[in-house]
Amino acid sequence: MNVKIVVTTHKPYRMPSEEMYVPVHVGAAGKQDLGFTRDDSGDNISEKNKNYCELTGLYWAWKNLEADCIGVAHYRRHFSVKPKRDKWASVLKQEELEPLLAESDAVLPKPRDYFVETNYSQYAHAHHAIDLDTTREILSEKYPEYIPVYDDYMKRTIGHRFNMFIMKRKCLDAYCSWLFDILFELERRLDISQYSQNDSRVFGFVSERLLDVWLETNAVKYKEIPCMFMERQNWLIKGTKFLIRKMTR
Repeated sequence: MNVKIVVTTHKPYRMPSEEMYVPVHVGAAGKQDLGFTRDDSGDNISEKNKNYCELTGLYWAWKNLEADCIGVAHYRRHFSVKPKRDKWASVLKQEELEPLLAESDAVLPKPRDYFVETNYSQYAHAHHAIDLDTTREILSEKYPEYIPVYDDYMKRTIGHRFNMFIMKRKCLDAYCSWLFDILFELERRLDISQYSQNDSRVFGFVSERLLDVWLETNAVKYKEIPCMFMERQNWLIKGTKFLIRKMTR
């Protein structure tokens, strides 16, 4: 099985050694070369990186890679079947992936549960509710069959995040065609000129909320495995920022 997992990065960083991993410099347009594959070659949207984040790497892979399965991971975040103390030794290997894809069409990271927040309210407190409201308008016009799942998903507290997945080629083609059609229209309709630098990454954030809607509407079979963050995280700081957003938005 020919598998390619793009590892999106914007800076030099350690990369997995397995052949199926393809380090991709996202937002490479106009930037100094990092020694990785650049996302400004071939058919690409590299110049949109500040608003689309890792999705410029996904778009590049969709348009330019030939493989039976294509996935997306991040330089600091990787899939792992059995995380161990040595995180780099735990990064998903092709021999571990192939049995999962034999039973499913996609592999996803385990979902995140916000418990006290719905998918909609969490986004509204962290960013701008109009992003999701406008997305719903676009869906109702272009893909109305997705609205029931979209509305139900926004009421849930749980969802897959990070724009990380590994999909068989047929699924990836269908998903990306749908996703980028919606995001390009959203880009035309939203005025983000006054958004903060973080909120300007809107299309990457919105896409995280669309993945489950597409998967469920199309009854795609998938497997969930752990996702490892390769660096230490300060959960006190993350929790404090979450509470501040919740009280001030």
